[in-house]
Order: sequence, then structure tokens, then C-alpha cells
Amino acid sequence: MLSPDVTGYLASAGEFLHSRPAEHSVLLTVSEAVRIGGPATFGNDPPLFGWYLPDGGPVTAACLHTPPYPVALTAMPDPAAAALARALAASGRAVAAVDGPPGPAWAFAAEWQRQTGQPARVGRRERLYRLGELVAPDPAPAGQARVATAADTALLLAWLTAFKDEADPAGGPVRQAMVDERIGYGGFTVWETADGPVSLAGRTRAVAGQARIGPVYTPPEHRGRGYGGAVTIAVSQQALAAGVNDVLLYTDLANPTSNALYQRLGYQPVTDSVQLRFPA
Repeated sequence: MLSPDVTGYLASAGEFLHSRPAEHSVLLTVSEAVRIGGPATFGNDPPLFGWYLPDGGPVTAACLHTPPYPVALTAMPDPAAAALARALAASGRAVAAVDGPPGPAWAFAAEWQRQTGQPARVGRRERLYRLGELVAPDPAPAGQARVATAADTALLLAWLTAFKDEADPAGGPVRQAMVDERIGYGGFTVWETADGPVSLAGRTRAVAGQARIGPVYTPPEHRGRGYGGAVTIAVSQQALAAGVNDVLLYTDLANPTSNALYQRLGYQPVTDSVQLRFPA
């Protein structure tokens, strides 16, 4: 079932998504952002939401697509992922990438190529981490954390764009609406020294007892001094103070530095996913 209506999506698939909130973090937080901010939160093209009911039974899988970002999948049978690709191709919907567990992501990509002629290439492989016991860096770097405000908008836009260009060049643009939405609930924190801001970390809204940290960005000239770890600790503590059960984050498996850092801070691996891109 596919629908542009986020309210109907959450009514139909919400129980399934809440059943494993860590694994379904992206779908939960993105759909919540659309519910609050409206259909243009992530882009000008309308979002699309989907859920899978095998043989009329309960929902066992879900997806969403907020262009220009990838189609996001939960775990699902390969035939269901292929059927989704056929439906999207038949509708003429433009899909730049798919992101999810490797099995269904590759099944989607194979069918998408059959339908459109567009082959997939691996964009990035990611690992989901869940916070165990938080371990603050010792010694802590100079400076302190503060929640970003509207006065920081220009800095946030510049740093988030730099992060996107470095970590995901083919990803969608950084939109003012997305930044404003996060500032509105205190979703960005900067680490600041006497010379000014030196690092940034974001966190999603708390949904279904979980919140996700990211992005974490330190400009090249400030790296190697512990600022990224310190600001990650700060936003992790904010999430815990908000009463969530799980604090999560994703890392790029191609970046051994960040994977080692987050494990030192107390994050433990949960599951892996892959992003497959369809070059135009």
C-alpha cells in the first residue's frame, strides 16, 4: 500500500514501526518531521509512504520516500522490495537511491534496473549504533557545549552543507526549512571555545522512546582535538535527559575514525545497512 498521507501511514504502519524503534529510527523520525512540518519539509516533491500487509495480515514491513533523499526500507522479503520498485517505476517516480538492509535494498535495485535500465552502485555502507553506558572523553577538550539558536543559522547552513559535500556528495541539498525545524526544538548543539564554535552535532526529535544523533561535523582546521567526541557526548546527554530509552547514531563504515570514536564513547553496533544509488 502506497500513500502520500503521513497520517494514514502512521495509523496503518505505526504499530509495526514502534515494535522495533531502533531499527526503524529513520522512518519514525522522518515521518514525524513530515507530520509536524508538512509535506515540503524535505523537498518540493511530495513524500510517499508505504506499508506491506502479506495476505491481508498485519503490517510486516514499511518504506518511505522524501525526494530528493533515498527510498528508505525496513527489513522485508525480497519479492516485496522488488514489487515496490516495480510500482514506483510504473508511476514514473524519480528515485535517486535506495537505503536499507542489504537484502531488500539489492532486491529493489535489481528490479529497478530491470524496469528503468538504471544500474545501482554502492553509495555508502552504514552501521547503526545504540548507546550503552556513556563514557566521556578524559581529558575533555577546551570549551563547552551550547544549544544552537536562530542566530547560528548561517553557520549551521554552511557546516551542514560542508558535511553533506564531504560525506554524501550525491545527497539532497541542505534546506533552510530543515534547519529551522531542528532549531525549533533545540536539535543542534555546537561546541564552542574562546575563539568561537568549533564543532556541531544534531539530534532528532524523540519518537517511540528513541532519538538519533547526527550529523556530527568538525571543520578540518579543528579536527584532532576531541571536539567531535565532546559535542557527541553533549547531545547524547541531552537525549538521555529527554527521557529516551535508546540513543542511536549511524556511521559510515568507510570511516574507521568515527566508528572507533563512537565505540569509545559507549556506542555499540546494532545492524548494518547499505545505500545504493542510481546515477542519472
